[in-house]
Amino acid sequence: MENQYIEVTGKSIDEALTNALIKLETTSDKVIYEVVDKGSNGFLGFGAKPAKIKARKKSDEEIKMEAKKAEMEKAAAEAKKAAEAKAAKEAEEKAAEKKAAEKKAAEKKAAEKKETVKEVKAETKSETKTEEKAEMSHEEIEKRITTFLKEMFTSMDMNVTVTVTFDAKDECVNVDLSGDNMGVLIGKRGQTLDSIQYLTSLVVNKGKEKYVRIKLDTENYRNRRQETLESLAKNIAYKVKRSRRSVSLEPMNPYERRIVHSALQNDKFVSTKSEGEEPFRHVVVFLDREKNPNANHGDRYNKYNK
Repeated sequence: MENQYIEVTGKSIDEALTNALIKLETTSDKVIYEVVDKGSNGFLGFGAKPAKIKARKKSDEEIKMEAKKAEMEKAAAEAKKAAEAKAAKEAEEKAAEKKAAEKKAAEKKAAEKKETVKEVKAETKSETKTEEKAEMSHEEIEKRITTFLKEMFTSMDMNVTVTVTFDAKDECVNVDLSGDNMGVLIGKRGQTLDSIQYLTSLVVNKGKEKYVRIKLDTENYRNRRQETLESLAKNIAYKVKRSRRSVSLEPMNPYERRIVHSALQNDKFVSTKSEGEEPFRHVVVFLDREKNPNANHGDRYNKYNK
């Protein structure tokens, strides 16, 4: 029956899922399942336990929401790509302007034989005023953020409340989004949320010399994701200590990779490193014998299996 879970078993999770698909007469993209028991192979074939899962068909509303979510992620990715191309072009133009300005300044300096103290003071005062003009007030920053986001959400036919706060300690601007169906804005592993944050940062910092750091969040996703990654890092470290084999994590963005590195940086037995190229760059957790060269493998194994 639709929206009701059934329990299915198999020799493995994959086999149990296959059996569930047969019973529900559908495909894997239209099923939601939970692992009840991962099962076990036992010892030399004895004491084996089958894997068990609970599965049900997705409702039409869930399928529709996932389709909308995928469309949102695609639109956000395309917008990010366009914004990056535009930013690269603007950076190239700015570099050309800077080179021309430097050449003009060098020619002017060569032509000038002397500079009076008054001219130096006037130039310093002018530079100070320019820097002051480059700094935005909190009101201007908030206006840029809310205007951009509200226009974007209106075009997406979404009613989202935007709350802007300023964190002097971390020197950043916190932007919190609230409303219905915020999962659509988070996206897979926060990719849609990261894209919106990136676009918002481009809008706020356009034409400004002093960079304003933007931290965009909804439903406390950033903290929840950090806790999940820290827990994952510790579990993987424990696995590496027991098996003495390196483990590669799924691809992550630079912010999430830093969380994993930080979570394990004080571990006495394992270390971490990043491998691969973006967007497939990932963290590898490995047993670092240089951290504890005097401990043999047996000591390490016994220590983490007490």
